[in-house]
Amino acid sequence: MINLSLFSSQDHDAKREMMLNGSLTKVIPILAIPSVISMIITSLYNMLDTFFVSQIGTVAIGAVGICLAMDQFIAMFGSAIGNGASSFISRLLGANQKKQAEQVLAASLFATFMIGIIMCIIGHVFLESVLKLVGAIDSILPTAAAYANYTLYSAPFMAGAFVLNQSLRAEGSPVYSMFGILSGAAVNCVLAPLFIFVFRWGIAGAGIASTISKAISFFVLLIPYLRRSSILRLSWRNVRFSRFIIKEVGKMSIPIFCRNSLMVFVTIVTSRTATSFGEAAIAAISICNRAMNLFASLLMGFGQGYQPVVGYNWGAGKYDRVLKAFWFAVKFGFICMAAVGIPMIIFAGGFMRLFSATDPEVIRIGSFAIRLQAIALPVGAVVVVINMTFTALGRALGATILGLARQGICFLPSVLIMPALFGVMGLAAAQAVADFLSIIIGIPLGILILKDIKKMRAHAENTLMP
Repeated sequence: MINLSLFSSQDHDAKREMMLNGSLTKVIPILAIPSVISMIITSLYNMLDTFFVSQIGTVAIGAVGICLAMDQFIAMFGSAIGNGASSFISRLLGANQKKQAEQVLAASLFATFMIGIIMCIIGHVFLESVLKLVGAIDSILPTAAAYANYTLYSAPFMAGAFVLNQSLRAEGSPVYSMFGILSGAAVNCVLAPLFIFVFRWGIAGAGIASTISKAISFFVLLIPYLRRSSILRLSWRNVRFSRFIIKEVGKMSIPIFCRNSLMVFVTIVTSRTATSFGEAAIAAISICNRAMNLFASLLMGFGQGYQPVVGYNWGAGKYDRVLKAFWFAVKFGFICMAAVGIPMIIFAGGFMRLFSATDPEVIRIGSFAIRLQAIALPVGAVVVVINMTFTALGRALGATILGLARQGICFLPSVLIMPALFGVMGLAAAQAVADFLSIIIGIPLGILILKDIKKMRAHAENTLMP
């Protein structure tokens, strides 16, 4: 029986023992549960935020959807460096190299925070141009600017939080990570309606609430390091950009950065394509994206519980456990996504009415998109597990290809071709089509990484033979 208290304990040896020898069917879910909870709550508060904004009107929903590309651009750097650091940290801890892991953490946090400050400044200087670039039409531009003017201040906190969040998960402390995310979500759920409706700040109130909540998440994620209740110690004296750290973190940051860059680009293309179909299409796609982010969060949360287990065991040379973890994750992820997708297929129309009860066109487009994406969820689970495996093992090329698959190689042609052939419903179907196409790339890469793991296992067994 695995003791949950180990995840908040200072006992590095106990956590290491659990990661390397605990039952995989217990360790992976227990590591994943806090990540899944924090991801779900984040998605739910994003949807709740969208609900509050929807009370202002269709234009406000479209404005927040347009600003999503700016948030993704900021997250692009934080997520890339955070995931690269996380992959390296878990392997270093698996190899019992704690001091080097602390240097990776310090350097990565400093880099992302400074990048966030730079993006905040650039965003404010060129705000109107940036909003037009991501697809803001004249009727939406003033509302989007009122929202983005405040959310840009959250850039350094948002980017830095990715590193703190991923590093806590890498060391096997997902509960701390969960509290950091939940604290910001809870604050936003209170402040957004207060600022929008009570103070009557409108869309600007939603932006202010979002910024405050992201700053609070950042500082809550700092607490384990300030109290020294985490395995790793955070010190500015460890900030050093050695060639080794830059190479290893950068190597695994590149796939995430490429994937996130494409996500931003595709979001811009999608927004600009949606503008040709009017405000209803922009609002419908925005609501659908927020809804399906909930299930993407389930997948990513599960993957973030799976990834450090694989990294630990790979670093320790326990290749048989890596294989067992892979197959458990594939089966578990496929079944869970099939189960959660069914209610969305059935209740897609009712869900859309929560956000736009008076606009039948928004309901029609959004419910169609949600149903198709829900059908594709099990396929996405398999691709995510394969992608996380490449990331955990430090295999940059495979992780890069898979990172580009869903949001680039498959989605970009889909979002360009489908609307041209089928109009607005083609736009609504584009993401689901891309999800199904991505498995064509994922399966051959999955076979390759499994062969590589088996080869390493055979080599280790032959080395141990007398």
